[in-house]
Amino acid sequence: MSSQKVAAWSHAEEFVAPSEHVEQARLRGEELGARPVGNGVGATLQVLAAATGAKAVMEVGTGAGASGLWLLGGMPADGVLTTIDLDTEHQRAARDAFSAAGVAHQRTRVIAGRALDVLPRMTDAAYDLVVVDADKEEYPDYVEQAARLLRPGGTLVLTWSDDESDPARRDPETRTLREVGRTMRDHDRFTVALLPVSDGLLVAVKG
Repeated sequence: MSSQKVAAWSHAEEFVAPSEHVEQARLRGEELGARPVGNGVGATLQVLAAATGAKAVMEVGTGAGASGLWLLGGMPADGVLTTIDLDTEHQRAARDAFSAAGVAHQRTRVIAGRALDVLPRMTDAAYDLVVVDADKEEYPDYVEQAARLLRPGGTLVLTWSDDESDPARRDPETRTLREVGRTMRDHDRFTVALLPVSDGLLVAVKG
């Protein structure tokens, strides 16, 4: 990659600055060991929520609330974010972040538990946008759940890893990402793009 390409990528990553509340949530997430999404991913999530007019959003992987704040920033005022995380300390931090940002409590549903146990209880075709930032070896299961949860024309977003593009990497996580990417790309159930923001973002629209 040329130096100009690297400079352009860095510029794009910082083009939209996080709000003060997102930055605070990001720092808190790093303290807790909950790696927050990069600015490029956050800005993209906000744009996707705004572009799709997403009123019902499902997030897997709450962290300390940074990604949730990005999503809420793009959602309409009556939109509701449902977010699932196994770690209750992370969820407390996210609730604090939402409150500090002035998000009305009825706009968020913070659910504690293993997402693959919680998602099957959620309503079919009830969500406009599903965002997954979780254990990548479980992505095949998350894709199946998202296909059920999304309305026709709904959008699925998976945080990715730039290791997937390295042919020398053959660890289980990377192999899983390659399999998921190929399966989604080659299946007519979704229209797919892999975006080079932060560590990568796979975006898919349900047919």
